[in-house]
Amino acid sequence: MIRRALHVTYRTARRIVVAVVGVSVLLVGVVMLVTPGPAVVVIPIGLAILAIEFVWARQWLRKLREMISRKNAENRARSAESHRE
Repeated sequence: MIRRALHVTYRTARRIVVAVVGVSVLLVGVVMLVTPGPAVVVIPIGLAILAIEFVWARQWLRKLREMISRKNAENRARSAESHRE
């Protein structure tokens, strides 16, 4: 019974630590949107930290990756098209 209580406590503590660190990094990234700094790098790092414990963060991170990939593909296509002309 004590072992189970310790396991639950460890899991809860880990979840709280991941949430605090992840949200802190994410908020720093959001602040960097309006101040000088690499917000485009910091926001995905915050989501990745949160994704360790939270499914919703994994889903947001997946959507963000897909959006970035799509934009990169569009930019490459546009660049290739301008070189052909």
